[in-house]
Amino acid sequence: MTLAGTLLKPFFSVTPADLPPGAAGDAASALRMRQVVFTVTECCSLALLHPRGRSLVPRLDAYPDELRGFAYEGAGVGLAALDHWLPWERRVRRFVAGAGRPYRYAVYLGAGMGLARMRRDPEGCRRRLADDVLSWAVLDGYGFHEGFFAHRRHVQEQAVPPYLSGYGARVFDQGLGRGVWFATGADPGRMTAAVDAFPESRRGDLWAGIGLACGYTGGVGADTVAALRERAVPFGGRLAEGVAVAAWARHQVGNPAEHNETACSLVCGLTSAQTAKVAEEALRGVPGDDVVPAYEVWRRRLRTRFAEPARR
Repeated sequence: MTLAGTLLKPFFSVTPADLPPGAAGDAASALRMRQVVFTVTECCSLALLHPRGRSLVPRLDAYPDELRGFAYEGAGVGLAALDHWLPWERRVRRFVAGAGRPYRYAVYLGAGMGLARMRRDPEGCRRRLADDVLSWAVLDGYGFHEGFFAHRRHVQEQAVPPYLSGYGARVFDQGLGRGVWFATGADPGRMTAAVDAFPESRRGDLWAGIGLACGYTGGVGADTVAALRERAVPFGGRLAEGVAVAAWARHQVGNPAEHNETACSLVCGLTSAQTAKVAEEALRGVPGDDVVPAYEVWRRRLRTRFAEPARR
């Protein structure tokens, strides 16, 4: 155990009082949201106290397959916190280069959440990861934290952190969309109202984040997914983009879920395995530069591929 982790642990604790009032939703969605939030919180504590991969990984892998991505996300929160306070070790980068590599997307999401909790600029962390494609997920995690735990400021008042600009602000919005899913209890009407209040230029990325939460987190049935698909028009391709990334994230570590199958069928028009294969193929050889990052090339390929099924 680390002294720094012991001291930091209370700062990352989450209680029911910390959750937005609207996150309750119906009984099924409320149960799912609490399960996910507290799995992430528990595993943040594990990483703070046991940051070495050889002691951390067995504890994370003890979680059920379907929840394991959230366990690694929580680990990313704790490791990023330690990286900030003890910067001579790059724990996040070391972890995803080793035992945590299969779950690196989830770890990056968690790292962004940890940086948001500490009010730190996530761009430096992203650049240090030396992962030109998936490291952008750090900005997504940052946006999720702000959309959920600072809902009024960043969703209702639509504030963007001052140090984010350009593409970083766009990926922040994708995370914000995931936060909207949680903060509204995954209610289609409330999600649509929240997104429609934003300028049109921001809505596509918000819908992509909602799609990612729909496909990865779940907590709702087929009727809700179908209603969401109808409300997402004319951003159906963006909703499908997020669902496809969720399918890829689950299948590439071998933990598919029934709710992901439902989302892929209704939004992408394919099984979750087929959707994940499309996403994996779209990820291969993605070009990128300072104008259009590789992560955006991947997302564009997905939204273009699934735009027609989403319209249907």
